[in-house]
Amino acid sequence: MSERSLALRALSHPNFRLFMSGFAVSLIGTWIQSIAQSWLLYRLTKSEFYLGVATFCAHTPVLILSPLAGLAADRFPRHRIVLITQSLFLFQAATLAWLTLTERVTPAHVLTLAALLGCANAFDIPARQSLMILLTSKEDLLGAISLNSVAFNTARTLGPTIGGVFVAQFGEGLCFAVNAVSFLFVLYSLLRMRMPRTEPSKHAGSGILAGVRYAWSRPAIRNSLLLCGMMTLTNAPPLVLGPFVADGLFQRGSTGLGYMMAAFGAGATLGVVRIATQSSSDGMRGVAGRAAVLYALSLAAFAVAPTFWFAVAASAGAGYSFFRQNAANNALIQSVLDEPYRGRVMSLYTMMAVGVLPIGGLLSGSGAATYGPRAVLGGAAILAGAAAAAFLHYTRSMGPSECPAS
Repeated sequence: MSERSLALRALSHPNFRLFMSGFAVSLIGTWIQSIAQSWLLYRLTKSEFYLGVATFCAHTPVLILSPLAGLAADRFPRHRIVLITQSLFLFQAATLAWLTLTERVTPAHVLTLAALLGCANAFDIPARQSLMILLTSKEDLLGAISLNSVAFNTARTLGPTIGGVFVAQFGEGLCFAVNAVSFLFVLYSLLRMRMPRTEPSKHAGSGILAGVRYAWSRPAIRNSLLLCGMMTLTNAPPLVLGPFVADGLFQRGSTGLGYMMAAFGAGATLGVVRIATQSSSDGMRGVAGRAAVLYALSLAAFAVAPTFWFAVAASAGAGYSFFRQNAANNALIQSVLDEPYRGRVMSLYTMMAVGVLPIGGLLSGSGAATYGPRAVLGGAAILAGAAAAAFLHYTRSMGPSECPAS
């Protein structure tokens, strides 16, 4: 069987096909809303600081609530948790659409609804990641994770481009309405699934701290989590400061922001496609380390970009490398952990992949207000390079018993 066939084998599972069809539509809507919300807040405030606060509000709940969410994913049906969280996403998008279309929206509304989104995300991500093995099989888990990453980043390419055009032509409210409708596809696909009867874990330690101790005691999991966290922290500046780079530095408006985000997504898609064709997690440590080095170099290029199109190209390189290391770390972690701890370990992954963004968001917004966007982006590139070097050093010193073959 070819590598490509091995990757696509995950689609032979009916539940996974339903999952992919529903979420592929919803992810495009999510990215349309992301660029619209960023632009709306920029239009209302013209403030770097507010953009940082929005990131803080959207991701702080993930940082705080993820351990509890991971325990819930190990104790309660994951499919039911995802149904609830996706319903909350629909409510959040519909409310934001109504406030914007009726011209009642204020910065306080945007920040409050961003916090609601973050609370739902805190429970959705670990439950959804842990659900993958129930939608496919252990043998097809790597293919499922990788194909999910491909779908996510394809949407990240299309969504911002569509969102940038929609914001310019129709305003932000329509973008929020489109996202609300997209969640109907997700709920339909989830309700059609025939889930296997599984008994939630009642053992594997007494609770949250048992999951933390388990992850920390395994170097392969620990190192991947730490690298993922540092990469996410340094990814906050280009996300938060995107409107100021597109408009403040290069005067390209919301359309320019859409191009930069689409380039990031296109690069990300290319980065994870190759991973999707592999049939095992062998070599993922090396993939993650090399991708982290390339990300630091791409971020440095973005920081010093002399022209708009140079920044777009650097954004594509950053997307390619950032999500390549992200997918590699996800695959590595899920391939070595024990099932009773899956929800709690994936909640730690959620904290590292999403939850640390508030810290980077606040530092980015306040730092850019004082020193300018380029200085903040350059500092993030240096930090990313240091994290990549440390990961490569410590993983090379690990023994064969401490990690999967590579």
